[in-house]
Formats: sequence, structure tokens, C-alpha cells
Amino acid sequence: MPRDQALFALILAWSGARPSEALALTPSSFQIERGLVAIRTLKRRRHAMREVPLPPALIAALDAHFGLVEAQRDPHAGDTRLWPWCRQTAWRIVKRVMVEAGISGRAASPRGLRHAFGIATLQASVPLNMVSKWMGHSRLSTTAIYTAASGPEELAFAARFWQSADPLIPEPRPDGAAPW
Repeated sequence: MPRDQALFALILAWSGARPSEALALTPSSFQIERGLVAIRTLKRRRHAMREVPLPPALIAALDAHFGLVEAQRDPHAGDTRLWPWCRQTAWRIVKRVMVEAGISGRAASPRGLRHAFGIATLQASVPLNMVSKWMGHSRLSTTAIYTAASGPEELAFAARFWQSADPLIPEPRPDGAAPW
């Protein structure tokens, strides 16, 4: 897929941003040295910004493609949107990415990417309050909707728990009797 479309999908996946929030990003939205993107949260009544860390490789790819460092030196270029598309085009790009990734159903949508971001952050042991901040939620109850695990995700959490609790489970006795 074209590089600008791939970078758009990666921003959604690694930041938890909504498509319209990502479409509003400009070169000035990035703090390249710190590895952060400042995203304006659109679902709140008041103006709210959130800073979300991004992987260094993604920041480097965005800079290489869009010339972020150079654009930040020019006030006009620094405030020009990276992706000039409308929301429908962004939605179609996400759908195409999902089809190419073999993802279908409800998960094959921008909301599915937000859900995947929420679950992946929890699987990486990021505290729920930090996930909430990164997703732009004012309440943990809203974040809980995006981080509800089921199926394979739930089993992965259980496996991590079992691994951490493994020393607590006594070894079987030599005679085959239960250890408890």
C-alpha cells in the first residue's frame, strides 16, 4: 500500500487515536526528540490535548516521509495536515489494511484498532490510568470498554497470570498424591 496510507494506519495502531484525530495531525504535533505526538481529543466538549509516546522507528519513518523536522521550521508547513483526506477515505484505508491483514468482522474497523491498542497496552503491563490518558478518556470506565478482553486475549492474560503464579503451585508428590 502507499507509504502515506501505511503510516496513517500505523499512527492509529500505535497511538490509539481515532481517525479524525489522526487526520488533524500536523508536523507541529510531534515532539521528535521526545518521541511523542500531541493529539487533540475530539470527543470532549472542552479542548483537550494528550501526549502519546510512539515507537522510535515510527517517528523516524514519519520524519523520513513527511519531513517533520524541516516542516517544523516553517510556520505554514508546520501547521499543514499530514493527511489531507476526509474521514470516509480514512475509513476505507483502515478497512483495506484490515482485509490485507486477514482481519474481518467488528475488529476490522478503526474502533477495532483502538480496541487492539487498549488490549496490547494492558498485555504489555501499562497501567490502566496511563492507557486511559493515552486514549484520551476522562473516565476509567470508558477505557474499560476498549480493554475488555475475550477469547484469545483473555487466555493470554490468564497464561501470564499462571506464569507469574507458577511458583505458588506445589509440585506433585513422588507417590503421585496431590500436594495439598
